Amino acid sequence: MKSTIIMIILFIGQKAFGQDHISKMDSLLTSMYKNGNLNGNILIAEKGKVVYKKSFGFTNDSTKEKLNEHSIFELASISKQFTAMAIVILKEKKKLNYDDKMSKYIPELSHYNNITIRHLLNHTSGLPDYMEIMDTVFDKSKIAINDDIINLFAKFKPSVLFESNTQWQYSNTGYALLATIIERVTGMSYGAYLSKVLFKPLKMTNTFVYTRRYAPKKVANYAYGFVYSDSLKKYTLPDFLNETKQVVWLDGIVGDGTVNSTVVDLLKWDRALYTTQLISKESKNEVFTSSELNDKTKSNYGFGWFIEDNGVYGNIVNHSGGWPGYLTFIDRHIQNDKTIIVLLNYSNENTYIPVTDLRRMLYHIEPIKYIELTNEEKEIFAGDYKNSKGKIVKLIYENGTLYRIIDDGEKFELKAISKTKFQLMRNSPDVFYEFIIKDNTVEKYIMTQPETKVHKELIRQ
Repeated sequence: MKSTIIMIILFIGQKAFGQDHISKMDSLLTSMYKNGNLNGNILIAEKGKVVYKKSFGFTNDSTKEKLNEHSIFELASISKQFTAMAIVILKEKKKLNYDDKMSKYIPELSHYNNITIRHLLNHTSGLPDYMEIMDTVFDKSKIAINDDIINLFAKFKPSVLFESNTQWQYSNTGYALLATIIERVTGMSYGAYLSKVLFKPLKMTNTFVYTRRYAPKKVANYAYGFVYSDSLKKYTLPDFLNETKQVVWLDGIVGDGTVNSTVVDLLKWDRALYTTQLISKESKNEVFTSSELNDKTKSNYGFGWFIEDNGVYGNIVNHSGGWPGYLTFIDRHIQNDKTIIVLLNYSNENTYIPVTDLRRMLYHIEPIKYIELTNEEKEIFAGDYKNSKGKIVKLIYENGTLYRIIDDGEKFELKAISKTKFQLMRNSPDVFYEFIIKDNTVEKYIMTQPETKVHKELIRQ
C-alpha cells in the first residue's frame, strides 16, 4: 500500500513537472501576443505527440477572423526543403544527378558552366541574388515568373560572386532555378509535381504552391500577411507599401518560396522525415548532412536545411522563412525527436520567433533573463567592426534598439543580458556579443555560440 502511494505521488510530481515547462511557454507566447509582437500559430511536439498547440490573433486584420490550427500561411524560405526533396526524388528515379551541370537543363545559362545541381542545393553556386538584379531592370508593371530570371541572367550575364563551392552564400536564385529544373525534367508545373510526390502521399491536405497575385483564387482559412506601417500607424497588406511592393511583382516566382501550409501539415511532414516513405535512408542522410567547400570547410547547410550539431540539444535541422507579412520557422531536433513549428502572419520591427526561450523551456532549462539599458548605454556599441577575414559587420542604433545588420540588409535585435553582453535575437543557435571597453572606448566585441563552440573577435573600426 505504501509503495502504491509513493508511485502515485511520483506520477503526479512528474506530470506537474512536465506541464510546468508548457505553462512557461504559454506564458511567454501569451505575453508576446498581448504586447503586439506575435500573431500566428505555434505547435510543439515531442516524439510526434503534440504537447503545445495554440493560435494567437487573426487571419485578417480587416475582418478580425480568428486563426485556427488549420489556418494556411505562406512559408517563404521553408519552401526550399520541399524543392530540395523533389530534386532528391528525381535523383532516386534516375531522372537527374546532383553533379549534373545546371546548363544541361537550362542551356540558356550555359555561360555559368561550372555550376551543378548540387551547388544550387547547397547555396555554393556563387550566383548573385535575382531580386537585386530584377529590382533594377525588371518592368514592375508585370509579375515576374521563373523564366524572367533566366531571361535576365541570359541577357545581362551578371558575374558570379565566387567560383562554385569555394564559398557559401544563401541564394534564392539557386532554388528558383531548381524549380525550373523540376518543371523541365517532369513536364509538370512545380506545384503539381510537389503535390504529386509530397503533399498527396503525406495527406498534407492544406499544403500547396500558391501565388495569390499572379494566379489568384479563393483559399478558405487563409492567413494574410500584414506589416506594420510607421507612416500609416496601422497594419496593412504589404502590397500597398512602396517598400514592400516586391510581394506583387515577384509573386510568380517559385522554388525559393510560395509553398503554403499549416502547423498540422508541417507536423505530418516532420514525421515522414523520420521514415523512408519518400526517399531512402541513404538519400535522407545526404539531405541532413552539411556540405563541404573545396577547402573542406563545412557549410552547415544540407539540401534545403540548416544543420546544427548542438552541444546542448543534439543534432538539429531547421529553416526559417521571411517575407513581408510572414515569419516562419521549423526546428527539428532529430536526436531527441522534438519539433518546434512557428508560423506568424503579422510583422513589425519587434517581431521575432523566441526559439532560444522555447528550446530552453522544452529541455527544462531556465530562460535567459534580459535587462533594460538606457539609450546612451546601448548607442555606444553602434559602429563598424572587422572580423579576421577583413569583413565589416555593422551594428546600428535605431529608435532605442541596437541591431546587427545582415548581408541582405535584414536586421536582428541585440538584447542586453548585462551592460556589456548581448544576445542576438535570431532563430538559432544562441549567439552572444560581449563588448570589451578600454579607457571608456569600445575596443571590440567577442562573438560566441556556446552550443557550437564558435568564438570570434571583431575589432571596432
